[in-house]
Amino acid sequence: MKSPMFPISQNGFSPQMHAGVMELPVHYMRGGTSTGVVIWEPLLPRDEGLRAELLRHLMGVPLDGNQQGNRQITGLGRGPATSNKVFLARVEDTPSGRQIVSTLAQLASDHSDIDWSVNCGNMSSALPLWAIDMGLIEVPAAGSFDIEIKNTNTGVLTVARMSRDVQGRFMNAEIPGVSGAFPRVDLFLQSPGGNKTGALLPTGNVLDTIAGHNVSCVDVAVPMVIADAASFGKTGHEAISELEADAVFMAKLRRVWIEAGLKMQLRRREGELMSLADLERSETIPKVCIVGAPRHGGHIAVRYFTPQTGHASMAVSGGCCLAAACLLAGSTAHAVAVGLKGISATYSDVEVSIENPAGMLDTTVSVKAHTDSIDIRAAAYRRNTQILMRGHVPLYRASVQLIEAMETAAKSVID
Repeated sequence: MKSPMFPISQNGFSPQMHAGVMELPVHYMRGGTSTGVVIWEPLLPRDEGLRAELLRHLMGVPLDGNQQGNRQITGLGRGPATSNKVFLARVEDTPSGRQIVSTLAQLASDHSDIDWSVNCGNMSSALPLWAIDMGLIEVPAAGSFDIEIKNTNTGVLTVARMSRDVQGRFMNAEIPGVSGAFPRVDLFLQSPGGNKTGALLPTGNVLDTIAGHNVSCVDVAVPMVIADAASFGKTGHEAISELEADAVFMAKLRRVWIEAGLKMQLRRREGELMSLADLERSETIPKVCIVGAPRHGGHIAVRYFTPQTGHASMAVSGGCCLAAACLLAGSTAHAVAVGLKGISATYSDVEVSIENPAGMLDTTVSVKAHTDSIDIRAAAYRRNTQILMRGHVPLYRASVQLIEAMETAAKSVID
C-alpha cells in the first residue's frame, strides 16, 4: 500500500483546539543517547519568530531572556542539551526515492536562545522510525532498507539502514548508554568533511596552540576542538561529574573552546561570524573533548562536552569527527590513539573504537590518503531508537498570532 502524502490529516493526528487551547501533534522520541521531539514541519508556521515561540512553549524554556535554575516543568525538555532537541521534519520525493529533510532546533533549559547551527547524530537515528510510523515512507515488510536523511542545518546527507524480520518486527541492537535492545539504525554520513566550515581543518592547521594547550580543530560532521587530556593534568578516563566539578579545569577548557571557535571562524545560521558572546553562550558549537590513551581494548579514550556540559557517553557526530582525527597524522587524537589500521591510497574502511563513560562507540571511516592529509568518503556509526510517546501537546500560553498561524498551516495541509 502506497504511503499517503499527507498522513497526519488522514489519520486524525493533526493540530486541534481542545477546551479553547491549541494542541500540537508530536512524537516524543529517543535517538541513541538523546531524547527530544519530532514534528511534521508542514504543520508549523512559516514565520521563524512564531516557530521559535512554539518550540519554547513545547520544551518549557523561558519565552525570553534567562531563567537560572529553570527545571522545564512546563514542557517536554529535561535539563541537559541531550534532552532539549526538536527536529522539524518533512519528506520529499527525489530521483532515488523519498527523502527525509530535517532541521534541528537545539534548546537550553535556562535561556530562550535557540541554536539552529548543528545537526544531532543521535537524534537523527529517530527520524526513519518517525517517518515510517507516520506513513510518510513505505518500506519492505521484511529485510533491510535504506532511507536518506538530508539535514538543513549542516547540509549533511546521511543514509540510515534498518531491517525487519519475517514477522515485520524491526531488528534490534544494544548500544552503550542505553539499557536494553531497541530498533537498530546504522547511519552513514556521506562526505562529512568540512560540512560546517567548508574545511576539514578550519584553522588551516593540524595542530594549534590555544591558551597554552595543543589542540586539533577538525570539522567532520561537526566542528570539534580535540585537546590532549594530559595538558590539563587529566587522563581522559575521569568521570564526567568529576570533570564538571573541577572549576579550574572547566574554566581552562571553556577558554580553549571559545578561542578555538573564534579561530575556526564559526558562523551563525544566517552566515555571520560568531562573536565572543555567541560562543560564550553556545550550547552546540564547537564541540570539545579531551583525549587520552585507551585502557579497555579501544583505540582512544575520550571525555566529551557539548560544549557547556559534559556528555554521559559520546555523541555520534562527535565520534565520527574524533575517529577521522585519529587517522590524521600530527593531530592530538593521532598522537594518543593506538592499534589503528593504516590508510592506503585507495578508499578503505577503517574501524575506530572510542572508549567513553558509557562503554565503546564503534565507528567506521571510509578514507584514503590524500597528499599530506586524508580524504573521507563516509563515516558510519550504529544507534538504536524508540518512540516514547505520540500524541498532542497543549500550548496553554500560545499567542493569538501563533494560534492563527498554526490554524492557517493546518488548513493548507488538509486542503
